[in-house]
Amino acid sequence: MNEMSQGFIQAIKLIVSSDPELWQIVLLSLQVSGIALFVSSTIGIPAGAFLALSRFTGRRLLIVFLYTGMGFPPVVIGLFVYLLLSRSGPLGQIESQLIPRLFTPGAMILAQTIIAFPMVAGFTMAAVLGVDPKIRLQVRALGATRWQTTVATLSEARVGVLVAIVAGFGSIISEVGAVMMVGGNIENKTRVLTTAIVLETRKGAFELAIALGIILLWLTFMANFVMLRLQGRTVDE
Repeated sequence: MNEMSQGFIQAIKLIVSSDPELWQIVLLSLQVSGIALFVSSTIGIPAGAFLALSRFTGRRLLIVFLYTGMGFPPVVIGLFVYLLLSRSGPLGQIESQLIPRLFTPGAMILAQTIIAFPMVAGFTMAAVLGVDPKIRLQVRALGATRWQTTVATLSEARVGVLVAIVAGFGSIISEVGAVMMVGGNIENKTRVLTTAIVLETRKGAFELAIALGIILLWLTFMANFVMLRLQGRTVDE
């Protein structure tokens, strides 16, 4: 018990003293997850709105795939990206600066983007479907184009769309399997919060592991807090 309390005390000291190693890991985590969230939101929000507002052959099947992706094990996504980018994989043989390489932040961003996309698209689709259909009819009656109607509907569903973005962030900031597999947990290069906690715990460096765990818990808490507040606003409205 005494060792545990001492570990927490040392962890707090590391956070307060702005330990360079600790904050380098935190900043890289936020950079990787932030870029992945931006890309997945840029693609996922329009995709979710399209699935909600359009009717076409195969739509139900796409929705099933989307829901399946929302519950897909991240480690399987990591395996898919690893095979995709490996030297014998379809993208690993292509020499291009646009294609990330294994054990780089780019590979981690790709994996986290694939993980977050179904969450963002799925929650966006649900939010748009929750908008009163009469609003779309009124906008169309005023002569709005299809694009303007979509924008107006998204505006009505904005709180739900924000919840989708927050949910996407929560799904990737605490993920460990995929980033460990494609990033390699390389010091000062691909070591993020979750992978660093695993490594430091194995090394017995509990002070740093606890400090990183506190920061990760705070980030996930804030993400869930924001999501609940936004959902509360939806209920109040």
